[in-house]
Amino acid sequence: MELIKTEFIAKSKPVETIRQHTDELRNRYEVLEEHYRNRLSNERMWDLLKLAVDYHDAGKIYGRFQSDIKKAIGIPGPSSMLPPIPHNYLSPLLVPLDELSLTKEERKVLIQAITYHHERDHALNKEELVQAFQQDLLHYIDDGASHLNIPFNRELPSINRLFRYMSQRIDSLEEKALYNQYVLVKGLLHRLDHAASAHVEIECDTKANLAGYAEAYLGQLAVDKTNSTSILRPLQQFAKEHHNMNLILVAQTGMGKTEAALLWAEKKKTFFTLPLRVSINALFSRVQKKMRFFGAGLLHSSSANYLDEQGIENWEIIRDQSKHLSSKLLFTTIDQILKFPFKYKGYEKHYATMAYSAVVIDEIQAYEPKIAAVLIKALEMIHEIGGSFLVMTATLPQLYLETLEAREILTSSDFIQKQFVNESKRHRIQVVNEKIEDDLERIYASAEIKKVLVIVNTVKKAVQVYEQLAEKTKKVRLLHSMFVQKHRASLEEELLDFDLNTEGTGIWVTTQLVEASIDIDFDELYTEAATLDSLCQRFGRCYRRRELEHQNPNVFIYTESPSGKGSIYDEEIVNRTVDILLNYQGEILNEKEKVELVKELYKRENLKETKFLTEFEQALREIDAIRDSTLTDKEAQKLLRNIQAELVIPRVLYDEHIELFEQLEEETNPEERAKIRRIIETYTLSVRKSLTAGLISPVQCNGKRKDGTRYSLLPYISIIDLDYDFDKKCNTGKGLSIQPATASLI
Repeated sequence: MELIKTEFIAKSKPVETIRQHTDELRNRYEVLEEHYRNRLSNERMWDLLKLAVDYHDAGKIYGRFQSDIKKAIGIPGPSSMLPPIPHNYLSPLLVPLDELSLTKEERKVLIQAITYHHERDHALNKEELVQAFQQDLLHYIDDGASHLNIPFNRELPSINRLFRYMSQRIDSLEEKALYNQYVLVKGLLHRLDHAASAHVEIECDTKANLAGYAEAYLGQLAVDKTNSTSILRPLQQFAKEHHNMNLILVAQTGMGKTEAALLWAEKKKTFFTLPLRVSINALFSRVQKKMRFFGAGLLHSSSANYLDEQGIENWEIIRDQSKHLSSKLLFTTIDQILKFPFKYKGYEKHYATMAYSAVVIDEIQAYEPKIAAVLIKALEMIHEIGGSFLVMTATLPQLYLETLEAREILTSSDFIQKQFVNESKRHRIQVVNEKIEDDLERIYASAEIKKVLVIVNTVKKAVQVYEQLAEKTKKVRLLHSMFVQKHRASLEEELLDFDLNTEGTGIWVTTQLVEASIDIDFDELYTEAATLDSLCQRFGRCYRRRELEHQNPNVFIYTESPSGKGSIYDEEIVNRTVDILLNYQGEILNEKEKVELVKELYKRENLKETKFLTEFEQALREIDAIRDSTLTDKEAQKLLRNIQAELVIPRVLYDEHIELFEQLEEETNPEERAKIRRIIETYTLSVRKSLTAGLISPVQCNGKRKDGTRYSLLPYISIIDLDYDFDKKCNTGKGLSIQPATASLI
């Protein structure tokens, strides 16, 4: 693009004028307003957002900004001696507040939305702003106003008043009435600005009816299987009929929860969250391939790799639309979309989107108490800003319902809670007062003719059990979190294939990784004792799609010294769980009884003096007290993931693939570099920092700047000197060892 020297430039890559960039926002604003005004009916909010769009980048007419950006794109001109000031601090000076019919509160909302549409560390300085206006901006006001086709303020505004608007930030804890309007204006301005800068749509498939796709799919299934005209199950019919309500639905396996969620979502923009990436990937593929809805997005830490590996031709478009929240239906993890309770800098972008969206939280009981507290707070905030939510779960701790009720989220006017659980008989349990590793002969013998699932509580115990079983049979696989992404994905795919093989026999040894939302159906389950809710999830991986029609136990629970008791699982709740299950020794534990037992166990009055209740309540108190913009986005995401982790590549894999790091150093094309980085990341995994002390070193992979200085191309990845075991041909191995590698001890 050719630009004359007097053009006001906003962006350098690609080169765009302020008017061009602002028009991109204006176009997206019209799309947003046309399709979601009915969900956000506050007329004044839309007026303020339009003004924020018009003026958000007006400060870029500043001589220093124009001098710097023109120099960056090779347009010659004099250098400016004025100080660099963020343009978002200058834009409010050009808003003609006295010509706008705004209340004092609306002025404050507008000015702060513009001031903080970028969160800068640069301190606000009143004298600096006055100097910039008088010595520079005044000279460009006529040209700038003409360029943007909007009126500019032509006189130095009442700087004390304006500075108060800019500096005294609206606080969620003290200005509740004003806060929601501010969140919407600032958050949607973020959305519009980011989408315009990335040249992606603000919203895709706005007219799509998700319920229509789900119903068509269910209809075809009914024709294929039974020629029945009744295509909706009771849960699905209920969700469809109550699409305009917030719902908490407790439903057992096999009720068709995914389709129920889409029937409830109907025409709403929808975020669908699940605890595990493998489950999210499976649902995304199912919606694309079986329901034929190609407007779904996928957003989690390795979603780009998954999309690329699946051979999806437009995967870059799906990735970008997902990243910018443009997808009509977005499958995602909670750390990507429900971190706004931490009120990090820029959180309003995600929170404002909730106001016209629907959020599905599947398997809420799968999250530990600290994370559950964040989700409860997220539901409260979604309710306050006018969004919709659906919580689906196989079992629901009563504590969560009690907390939602105490916070007045569950009102009769817009909320329904309902159970869809029958007395189907799938599991006959046997409580075994032994260590699980002392009963491997029984497991091995059974696996000769059956599909056997072994679930233990820690990676260390999983490896131990796997090693002992591997001495007896080759038909054993191990799956836990200490495999690199590439190998873990391969194992997860093999697990799903094993499930589909009706003639298959053998053993899978796993951790609680497989508890939630993985659709597998084994003949027998052998598990260490854990908390009742976790065990019920494990039960759901055995006889998942069938009734138990024999008198033999198919679930074995080992109570002697289970790993993780007292660290991963609350010791008192594990003990109470064992006491409860002893009442069902050798008996059927039906689906309805499971739900009622979990509900009773997790009542607040029954959790007194437990670590679970202490952590849950403390987390809620801390979240309630968080002030706006005290954390960064990355800090909030790390808190929600609740891990202090290092992204590492095992030394053996680093050495084996050293050519990738050399290619990355030599490559200059940004897109090719990104592709190489994605490949390298498939050989990484996250490891708790407590396990990495003294065992990690930085990756030596550097780029060179124009001035000759070097910088790390992979600062977020470390090499870890721990043994790593995986046989690619056999798709077997133990993963990352928790013992130091031999090489690191020499």
